[in-house]
Amino acid sequence: MTDMPWKTYEEVAAYLLNEFAKEFGLSRVETKQSIIGQRSGTPWAIDAKGIRHNNEGFVIIECRRYTTTKQNQEKLGGLAYRIIDSGADGGIIVSPLGLQAGANKIAQSENIISIELHEDSTPLEFSMQFLNKIFIGVVTRATISSSCDAEHIRYCDKCSKQFFVSKNEHTCPSCSSTI
Repeated sequence: MTDMPWKTYEEVAAYLLNEFAKEFGLSRVETKQSIIGQRSGTPWAIDAKGIRHNNEGFVIIECRRYTTTKQNQEKLGGLAYRIIDSGADGGIIVSPLGLQAGANKIAQSENIISIELHEDSTPLEFSMQFLNKIFIGVVTRATISSSCDAEHIRYCDKCSKQFFVSKNEHTCPSCSSTI
């Protein structure tokens, strides 16, 4: 486990969004980078960037692994301004708990999709929900074991019948008892 779970969360979110890019009208998702605001000239560090089909625009992807509170209006307002300043088509906010009521209003008015991604998700084991869709990744583990028992069979030297050898006998139990 990493010392920075938020970093892993961002990487997992970007990976999963890239895997499901078509669901969001994207051709691909790029990882963390800096973009320059068209209005302010300010560089913005973004967690990921979704590229529309035929490079006809992009969306800003913000990942916030807050495990005790939903995303609030203030945080969504900041994302909304980065969208406006950069000329993005919209945004995606990824968090384990979703949005508070005020944040949800901003998301709806500024073309921001809210995705709930479980806080401990990995590229293979995850729970991701958005709109009316749920995607789940599950890893199945199996344990395989085998055993083998060997039995030694001989033909009796006297009667030629088969018998199971328990020591180093050369005659079957029937013939051994007549000796």
